[in-house]
Amino acid sequence: MTEGSEIGAELRGLIGIMTQPVVNEVERGAIRRYAEAVGNPNPLYSDPEYARNSRYGELICPPGFFGWPRKVSSDTMEMMGRLFAPLFKAGLFRILDGGVEYEFFLPVRAGDTLAWYAKFADVREREGKTGRMIFLTMEISYINQNGDLVAKARQTFIAR
Repeated sequence: MTEGSEIGAELRGLIGIMTQPVVNEVERGAIRRYAEAVGNPNPLYSDPEYARNSRYGELICPPGFFGWPRKVSSDTMEMMGRLFAPLFKAGLFRILDGGVEYEFFLPVRAGDTLAWYAKFADVREREGKTGRMIFLTMEISYINQNGDLVAKARQTFIAR
């Protein structure tokens, strides 16, 4: 971050804040619908018999799909509000999705129950030709019903 940046200091003070866990259920129909929506015809995502005879023994989720929450949680929105408030106060109103990077550890199967939580992991500031940009990084961890970490996502937001 730029030395002496007030917004940088305020955001650095928030690094490490986390949401409460949210529980997702992974259902066969949801896996199939997601695979269809993204145009992925892999039978591991849509054909129960094919998947049952595979090494997975069940339908698995396509990369980036982790089921649907059992109930909506406002915790994530509250955390984003805490992060975006200093940006808005500094006049940085344009928030851009900087992409998601996934790291996969285990397959997610139909019938799994996943708990996930988000953590504010990093903040960086850059001075560019068009002005200041702030990069915020969130880490989302997905843990299955056995307590195994199945995936991590790193989401970047860019404020200008």
